[in-house]
Amino acid sequence: MPRIATAERVGKDELLEFVRPRHRTVLMTTRADRRPQLSPVTCGVDESGRIVIATYRSRAKTRNARRTPAVSLCVLSDEWNDAWVQLDGTAEVLDMPDALDGLVEYFRCISGEHPDWDEYREAMRRQDKSLLRITIDDWGPIATGGFPPELADD
Repeated sequence: MPRIATAERVGKDELLEFVRPRHRTVLMTTRADRRPQLSPVTCGVDESGRIVIATYRSRAKTRNARRTPAVSLCVLSDEWNDAWVQLDGTAEVLDMPDALDGLVEYFRCISGEHPDWDEYREAMRRQDKSLLRITIDDWGPIATGGFPPELADD
């Protein structure tokens, strides 16, 4: 029997529970000419339920989000053919030094505790890192690919 596609609508708490362990994301920002810019990124969920992404101020995604803060993300499971969800939100761009505490939280929500936080903070300063912090405004169902359910019996 073929795998049947699913699409489960969930509340915000269930959404965040789904997203927290998943860090592979495709971020969509909007270029100046209004075309989409897609970037594969690593993301986390901060303590306030926002999506956080470490980046650099010179990256296209950062410039685009600064200009047009409406963004979308496709959060993927580690297995390519597993569940995923699309999120739509509003991005805030934080540059150094304002980004530093958020970058610490970003690391923690993805990797746990760092062996030397002073070293990590210094590396973030030296690299002049930025942070995208995305407030989730809307989301689709948690979905899996597969055969359309209405055709399963054919």
